[in-house]
Amino acid sequence: MINRRAIVGLAAAGVAGLLPRVAQAAGMSRVTAYAFTFPALDGGDILLSSFAGRPLLVINTASLCGYTPQYTGLQTLYMRYRDKGLVVLGVPSNDFGGQEPGGATEIAQTAHDAYHVTFPLTAKVAVKGENAHPFYRWAAQERPFETPRWNFHKYLVSRNGSLRAGFTSAVEPGDPRIVSALEQEVAAG
Repeated sequence: MINRRAIVGLAAAGVAGLLPRVAQAAGMSRVTAYAFTFPALDGGDILLSSFAGRPLLVINTASLCGYTPQYTGLQTLYMRYRDKGLVVLGVPSNDFGGQEPGGATEIAQTAHDAYHVTFPLTAKVAVKGENAHPFYRWAAQERPFETPRWNFHKYLVSRNGSLRAGFTSAVEPGDPRIVSALEQEVAAG
């Protein structure tokens, strides 16, 4: 028996995978990070297009993870480079080990109260699998070998909206690889 859902799902995935290539072939603009919107932790929307022309560091976060103390280093980066245009965006997700089980109040308590984060946070979203937020599906197409495998994976988006680099969870925010990439991006402005 034909599984219609599977066929429709495969067709949709195939079409979605072809869209960036079709757009390029047709002389259309390539999709960039600025095409995406996240729901904000405190309500409303975060339009990545509002950060056009600025480097953007996007991190999938979790409150109960061994990497959660990286919030401190992320806040340090944000404070150091925000006047040069850097935006840090925390994206809470419960995808890895169920380490973000709470709602907006609990996420805010961890990020804002415990780690004094002042950079924007999105509402909790999926970052992997078929329910992944569109930004993360796009990022997986752009850099298939640099997808999140755990909490606190970092993506660096360049000033032109392209995905410049991915950094695994174990790479601390103050790591020379991240700092060097950020220095190059802020200098480009």
